[in-house]
Amino acid sequence: MKHVARKRFGQNFLTDKMVLNDIIDAIGPHSGQTMVEIGPGLAAMTALLLKHLGHMHVVELDRDLVARLQQQFPAEKLTIHSGDALKFDYGLIPVPAGQKLRVVGNLPYNISSPLLFHLADFAHLIEDQYFMLQKEVVERMVAAPGSKTYGRLSVMLQWRYDMTLMFIVPPTAFDPPPQVESAVVRMIPVATRMACDGPTLAAVVMKAFSQRRKVIRNCLAGMFTEQQLTDCGVDPSTRPETVALAQYVALANLLKPVQPAP
Repeated sequence: MKHVARKRFGQNFLTDKMVLNDIIDAIGPHSGQTMVEIGPGLAAMTALLLKHLGHMHVVELDRDLVARLQQQFPAEKLTIHSGDALKFDYGLIPVPAGQKLRVVGNLPYNISSPLLFHLADFAHLIEDQYFMLQKEVVERMVAAPGSKTYGRLSVMLQWRYDMTLMFIVPPTAFDPPPQVESAVVRMIPVATRMACDGPTLAAVVMKAFSQRRKVIRNCLAGMFTEQQLTDCGVDPSTRPETVALAQYVALANLLKPVQPAP
């Protein structure tokens, strides 16, 4: 029986075979690797990945799709985690010694940002991530300081990952077609993250971009003096979208200094 995509789950199923093959080529799966797919849906990408992997994990919220997956794949090929990807503990997936987890998925656009932040908590366990996302979101993720799309998402994710927009995918590649273009992004956790307290950095960045039309002096008033901004290499009269990651990290370290990791 045909599965009807559910708007409340943000379901848009990737059906274009050329795009699917391009994604598999970009991921480069190999036997013996531990991979988890978030939101496998109708398993178009799952089936292709399994040809290379032999076994993989998936996280799926829709119980009807879980039942379909159970019928389609034997348990020794596919381990199904029925639940919410936003709450799932990715550290529970067993990975052989010396390996890290690979994460892939056509992410529901309505939860993409909170899901990316949730996954960032597991970055130390992850080798790489390949996601299909709304193109506008990917552009924000990889944006450089000074661009209109550079913001909170850019700073917080670039602190943890090196990211590349791989290619753009048109709405016609999906069923039903979304109303926006999509893009595939590669995310590789940075080998040595700039030493900083994460919650403090998040607080500084959130306050800075809460009034992004104002200059940084006014955005961060009450948190930093002009002299402190200057000491961290920040021009008090500039706007928050021109301030680089390293400068936000320096500001966070003024509030809560941390020792560099050994």
